[in-house]
Amino acid sequence: MKVSVAGARGRMGSQAVAAVEAAADLQLVAALGRGDDLAAAQGSDVLVDLTVPDQVMGNVEQALARGMHVVTGTTGFTPERVAQVERWAAAAQRNVLIATNFGIGAVLVMQLAAKAARFFESVEVVELHHPGKVDAPSGSAIRTAQLIARAREAAGLGPSPDATETSLPGARGAVVDGIHVHAVRMRGMTAHQEVVLGGPGETLTIRDDTYDRAAYMPGLLVGIRQVASRPGVTVGLEHYLDLD
Repeated sequence: MKVSVAGARGRMGSQAVAAVEAAADLQLVAALGRGDDLAAAQGSDVLVDLTVPDQVMGNVEQALARGMHVVTGTTGFTPERVAQVERWAAAAQRNVLIATNFGIGAVLVMQLAAKAARFFESVEVVELHHPGKVDAPSGSAIRTAQLIARAREAAGLGPSPDATETSLPGARGAVVDGIHVHAVRMRGMTAHQEVVLGGPGETLTIRDDTYDRAAYMPGLLVGIRQVASRPGVTVGLEHYLDLD
């Protein structure tokens, strides 16, 4: 399978290039940095996009038009953006994986939190990252909150109890679909997330700690190897892991 990587000079992209080169069943066609022409990836089966939100849509559109499937871990995919990608993918008859996180542990935190959410009155999400991260909350934390909210709604649960009447702006974090999400940016950290659920007399904490971007490579390779056989646009690596 022929693969090109956009964002290849970044921290994540450079590891993706190394992982593709090390895989016996994959062939690296092009390692593209900012400003490089996507034409260099022509002939690839899959484009891996690990760029930034203001570049990813153009890359996805071009890659699909050139006959490539796309695997992206870039953040910033609003429902409107996903809908646009679905239209492009349908027209090109190619497939796309939009993964908010390629870490197997991080994906399992999301899924376990969603399964546990209906058993607890309270739930909040805390994500902790290095200070170089440009978005807050992280895409993974937003996705986690969305999955939790969906599970709570299906179970008929209302909002988590909270008697707060006065607070400083941001003291209770951001609110994603009714779920409070807190973002920490701290030197010495890489990527960490925990979900804290609470009920009478107990709490449950589900946490994943990532110390090196090498942790994302197994999940990324799953995406590359499976995207051609997964029709349409898929949001979330969990759908490729057959967790059910």
